[in-house]
Amino acid sequence: MELNEFAEILGVEFKQPDLLRQALTHRSYINEQTGEEIGDNERLEFLGDAILDFITADMLYVRFPDMPEGGMTRLRSALVRTEALAQMAIDCRLGEVLLIGKGEENSGGRERTNNLCRAFEAVIGAIYLDQGLDIVKGFIIPRLNQMQQYVMEAAIRKDARSQLQEWSQAAHNLTPVYRTVSSSGPDHDKAFEVEVLIGTRVISTGSGRSKQSAAQSAAITALELVESGQIEI
Repeated sequence: MELNEFAEILGVEFKQPDLLRQALTHRSYINEQTGEEIGDNERLEFLGDAILDFITADMLYVRFPDMPEGGMTRLRSALVRTEALAQMAIDCRLGEVLLIGKGEENSGGRERTNNLCRAFEAVIGAIYLDQGLDIVKGFIIPRLNQMQQYVMEAAIRKDARSQLQEWSQAAHNLTPVYRTVSSSGPDHDKAFEVEVLIGTRVISTGSGRSKQSAAQSAAITALELVESGQIEI
């Protein structure tokens, strides 16, 4: 794929195409070239990493006005972790235009997670230098939104009680407590209602055929409240 085709996928028309080329240039490529005037992407990666952290923090601060600092930190870390950025790079088909040395390519470097993540950060740095911060936001925020939805859904698919405990301890230094509110029905078909407390506040309730499933339901509801920034301790 040509660089101009890749730029079309990004949705960015570069004024300085050499910036995009540099963002896609791995150190191994420079080591195997003679007379290469464009450097590798490591400086652009440094810049893009800082810009990405800022935009992600700004987005979470605005979107979740009631979320405590610990919760925002954990969510930001999940959104900009290496694997998440590598997936964004794959979605952009970045590996197809990555400039790497023969040895690196033969060892699978075009699909290597670290290479994709770093190049993606470098592309962000290149967009910033070429187009400015607003264009970078237009490029990255929709991708962060999609990743945020995936992160929260993945958290809910995991053991919700464990996930809620991790969040609660990190954000508030408190461990959730589950309390059975009621039970009804015959022994062979009982229904339980359980509430979860963080500190002294009841956060959510859940119901199920066992105390464990009711507690899990309560934890899932609590995680959804975390996602929407509605929990205040």
